[in-house]
Formats: sequence, structure tokens, C-alpha cells
Amino acid sequence: MGPTERELCPVDSRPADNMPWFAVVSKPQHEHAVHEGLSHNGLESFLPTYDAARRWSDRVKHLQLPLFPGYVFCRFGRPNKVRILRTPGVRSIVSCGTEILPVPQEEIDRIRLMVSSGAPLEPWPAIKTGQRVRVCDGPLFGLEGILAEIRNTTRVVVGMDFLQRSVAVQLDRGQIRPV
Repeated sequence: MGPTERELCPVDSRPADNMPWFAVVSKPQHEHAVHEGLSHNGLESFLPTYDAARRWSDRVKHLQLPLFPGYVFCRFGRPNKVRILRTPGVRSIVSCGTEILPVPQEEIDRIRLMVSSGAPLEPWPAIKTGQRVRVCDGPLFGLEGILAEIRNTTRVVVGMDFLQRSVAVQLDRGQIRPV
């Protein structure tokens, strides 16, 4: 006879406040079910959401969508890893090799503060200075270049390799997406 579930999933004796947070990867569009499943198992989970309006042909519907699609945050001790992975809708836990990686408490605190503020939120692509971007709105739609920030303004730099020169255009950060 094999090990029991209690042996496979020992309960961590540390108080929940001292346990680290982990990013649990869910199946596509299963974030809410994973959040409910983890909470039902007595675990502290966090699913940050934002309000989104989706237009159908006959109506507009307001939805609560995950701020980080595909991820639910959960606080647990490492011995509970198997219990987490057995939750319906869970694919994995963010890890490096076989070692699961904790999410820094400060990052969870910042996200919780933003969600609880009541200010409008939306997911935003992580774009870094020097990254290749494409303009997705306005008269420069489709233009590709390198993101540059000069004196708190966002610019897309387009190079002309033939002349070994570049041109920078100032844009609103909302108009660009990573390539």
C-alpha cells in the first residue's frame, strides 16, 4: 500500500502570515475555478481582477477578468505542493527546474494595494527601454522601432540602416506594444 494523502500533503505548522506566496499556473480561463478550489481547500489565495467591458452584437457586458491571465497567487508551505497540484484546473507552480519560486511579499502587497484602491486597472505589457515595439494606434499604426525614454517622455526610435541615422517620434505609451 502506498503513502496516504496525509503523508503526501503534510500540513505546514507555520502561521499563514509567515508562509511565502507562489504563482500557480492555471489552465486557460480557469483562474476563477482554481481560486475557488484553493480557497475551498483552506488555503489563502489571491486572484487580482479588473473590470472589463466586452461588446457583443446585441449588448455590452461587464466582466471581472484576471489581471494576470493564467495565474493565481497562493500562500502555502512547500510540503503542500502536491495538494496544490491536485487542485482542479491547476497546471503547475512557477518554478526553476524542480524548485518552486516564491513571489516577493512586496509585489503581492503592491498589487493588493492597487486592487483595493478602487482605481481603474488593466493589464499592461511589460515594455522596457531598448525593447523593440510596434505602434498599435493612431496615424503611425504598424510602425516598428526601439523604445526610448527621454526626460519622462516615451519615444519610438526608428533607424535607417542605409544612412546609419535614426529618427525618434514621441508617442503616448498606450499606443505601443512589444513586438
